[in-house]
Amino acid sequence: MLRHIVMIKFKPELNLQEVSNNLRLMLIKLPENIESLKKIEVGINISTRPSAYNLVLTADFENKDGLDEYRIHPEHVKVLDYLKIVMDKATVVDYVT
Repeated sequence: MLRHIVMIKFKPELNLQEVSNNLRLMLIKLPENIESLKKIEVGINISTRPSAYNLVLTADFENKDGLDEYRIHPEHVKVLDYLKIVMDKATVVDYVT
């Protein structure tokens, strides 16, 4: 099993709650269309610390090939296009469980 974790910080001038909710809805629908995506969890941060990220995504795949398929899938690319508009920065970790 391969786990993909992404922490996202949005541009501070945006409505963080609205952007977080929009992105969460987009992400939780992905397993309906991407067979290699076995499980997804999306959490919206409640911390107000300046170092905190706004949203975290945890996604599970059978293997690296599944993650690679996910990365280029048209439905995931739509999410990436949205992120180009709203994201300030992100941190990613991929590891084998």
